[in-house]
Amino acid sequence: MVIGIGGGVLLDVVGFASSLYRRGIPYIRIPTTLMGQIDAGIGVKTGINHGDYKNRLGTYFAPSSALIDPMFLQSLDQRHIANGVAEIIKMALIKDRTLFELLEAMSSHLTPESFSSDDDVMKEIITRSIAGMLAELEPNLWEAELARCVDYGHTFSPSLELLANPRLLHGEAVAVDMALCVALANGRGLLTPEETDRALSLIQKSGLPLSHPVFNLHLLEKALSDTIKHRDGLQRIPLSDGIGNVVFVNDLTLNELANALNFLEKHEKAFGGDVAA
Repeated sequence: MVIGIGGGVLLDVVGFASSLYRRGIPYIRIPTTLMGQIDAGIGVKTGINHGDYKNRLGTYFAPSSALIDPMFLQSLDQRHIANGVAEIIKMALIKDRTLFELLEAMSSHLTPESFSSDDDVMKEIITRSIAGMLAELEPNLWEAELARCVDYGHTFSPSLELLANPRLLHGEAVAVDMALCVALANGRGLLTPEETDRALSLIQKSGLPLSHPVFNLHLLEKALSDTIKHRDGLQRIPLSDGIGNVVFVNDLTLNELANALNFLEKHEKAFGGDVAA
């Protein structure tokens, strides 16, 4: 048996290698980052980047078990905590309004010390995030259903993550994608102005960016084209339908994307810019 101890990238590489060696040997995941504990370490997919694409080579290969110990999180710096918080915000926006409200209440306490402590609220944040992710993954382990709410924030972010210089962490790229999706939902009336401000404020207060210089209309057009290819000809883009609910759209236009980018630019000017690490 192979034991992988580390962050999400390491666990992906270990899982991928284990799935190939002798057509599969058992392995255990012990994620040591927040991203690993609430996202990368609890699914069945493995993936590595290839060429100009993120996670293009991979397998479905579940670990024998995944052992979660929040004490590891006290070793992280604040940027890597924020990196994981992005995926928690994702689950809150499309599935769990209570989780969103907990994050709002604790927005100034999302630190390595808090996440590794015995604080009941922090434990609930981690537990609700993991439970929400598993509830979405388990009925659709091999992704026969391509409309997946956990793809929220993951339509345009893979392209951004590969092109950003200086580089962005995965959660930072997802945050920029989520901010765009919040703006798109606002433009369609799926989020009220108040809900839109709350969502964007939570992303910013968590130490995450709302924009990036290379996240422009050209990148969005190319990323959308690639998304349609691997989602079987449809966009299947998840958007928040009110905080804690999701709807899928297949008719997103370049004009909407341009308007969403413009909305975010105006928002950042009004509220003091992004707070990217």
